[in-house]
Amino acid sequence: MTRIEQLEREIASLSQKELSEFRRWYVEFDAQAWDSQFEADAQAGALDQFAEEALADHRAGRSRPR
Repeated sequence: MTRIEQLEREIASLSQKELSEFRRWYVEFDAQAWDSQFEADAQAGALDQFAEEALADHRAGRSRPR
């Protein structure tokens, strides 16, 4: 059995209260992981191309106020 399969079985056996607590924890955990990856990508310059494209579109008049 893989670790994922073992986790799936353990999660499936949680009570409703435990599952609710797990969901709350996982949402926070996943958000932190996403934030960390986004920060690393930003620092590495991986998002620079997208920013430049957006700024070029704005300068060319292809944007509008919300």
